[in-house]
Amino acid sequence: MTGSFPDPFFIDANGVNIAVYEVDGDPQRTKPPILLVHGWPEIAFSWRNQIHALAGAGYRTIAIDLKGFGRSDAPKDVDLYDIEHITTDLAVILDALKIEKATFCGHDWGGSIVWSMGQWRCDRVAGIIGVCTPVKPRPPAPPITIVRKRFGEQHYFVQFQEPGTAEKLFESDVERFVAMMFQKPAPRERWASLVPRVFDLPSRFKKAPSPSQDKLLVGQEILDVYVEAYNRSGFHGGINLYRNIDQNWELMEGRDETIRAPSLWVGADLDLFLPPETADGMEKIVPDLEKHIIAGSGHWVMWEKPSELNALLIDWIARKISV
Repeated sequence: MTGSFPDPFFIDANGVNIAVYEVDGDPQRTKPPILLVHGWPEIAFSWRNQIHALAGAGYRTIAIDLKGFGRSDAPKDVDLYDIEHITTDLAVILDALKIEKATFCGHDWGGSIVWSMGQWRCDRVAGIIGVCTPVKPRPPAPPITIVRKRFGEQHYFVQFQEPGTAEKLFESDVERFVAMMFQKPAPRERWASLVPRVFDLPSRFKKAPSPSQDKLLVGQEILDVYVEAYNRSGFHGGINLYRNIDQNWELMEGRDETIRAPSLWVGADLDLFLPPETADGMEKIVPDLEKHIIAGSGHWVMWEKPSELNALLIDWIARKISV
C-alpha cells in the first residue's frame, strides 16, 4: 500500500483469510477499539485519512478488507456473502484480536454491515457509526422487487443479480471503472436530470469516456491502489453483496430490528446515492442516535472531507463510548 497505510496481517475467518490493518493508539487497552468497514467499490485503504487520526486520538484502530476485496481471499460462493456470514467474519476477527467489544464504523455497504452488527451481534458492539448509510425498518417486500418497481430493470441493484455479467464488464478496464466511480459530486440542482440513468452503472461504464483529472476526487497514486486491488480480487466479491440483498431481507424476518448501541450517522449533503433525506426516521429503530451532515461532500466523504469527518468521529466516540 502507498503512503502511511499500515501493512496487512491475516486472520483466518472460517477458512477465508481476511486482511487486517492496524494502528494501535491505545496500547494500555483503556477504551473499546474502532473497527473500520469499507463499502463498494472500496477497500480498507479507503480509511487512509481516518486510521491514523483515530489512533492519534488514543484508540486502537483496525481496518479490514472485507471478504472478496483487496488482499483478503475472494471465494466465488455467493452464499458466503450474506449478512449472517459477514457478521460472523467480524466476530471471528474480534476473537482473534482478543477484543470483547468494538465501535464499528462503516461506509456505504460497510455502513449496512455495521448496522447489522447491532442486530446480529449486539454483544460485540460498543457503538455504531454509519457514514452515509442509514438503517431502515425491514420493508414489506423483497428489496430488489421494490427497486425494480421504482427504477426499472436498469438500476445496478437489479442488473447485478445476473451471475457473472457485471464483474466481467468492469474487469475489462479496471482503471476506467475506478475513475468513473471516484468523480466529484454533482450539485443538487442537477440531480433531477441525472436520475435514474446515474444508477445504470453498466451502461455508464460502456458509454462514458474516462473522466478528466479535474473531475476526479483523488490523484493517480490513489487510483492506482484501487486498480491494483481489483486486478487482484476481481469484482465478484463486492457484487455478491448485492446478490444477497433479498437473502438478507429473508434472514431478518422475525428478528428484533432495534439497535440499542449508542449510534452516530454522518451524512453528506451532495450524496446522490444515499441522500441525507434517506436517514429520516432512523430513530424508530435506533433510539440512541446522533446525526450530522457534512456540507459540500458527496458520497466519498472519507476522501472529500476527511478533517470534518475525523472531527465528528473523534468527538462522538469521546463523548459516547470512551466515558
